[in-house]
Amino acid sequence: MQYINTLSELPQGERGLVLDIYSEDHMRRRLQELGLIQGTKVSCVYKSPLGDPVAFEIRGTVIALRSEDSSLVRIQSCEE
Repeated sequence: MQYINTLSELPQGERGLVLDIYSEDHMRRRLQELGLIQGTKVSCVYKSPLGDPVAFEIRGTVIALRSEDSSLVRIQSCEE
């Protein structure tokens, strides 16, 4: 299984599995409220031409995140 360090590194069209969030403040809570909890599958739907923001599908919902925020989420790539 190929490993990817953070959600911001996930290539468009690929899926990843959330392992952890590197933040202990309000941003951690906000990302968890969006559905980014351990074991959740996330796919990169669209990367803007300038690279920020990036659209991710999380539990059937598409959410755009800045690279600054998505780099806080540690993931590993997963098979379909």
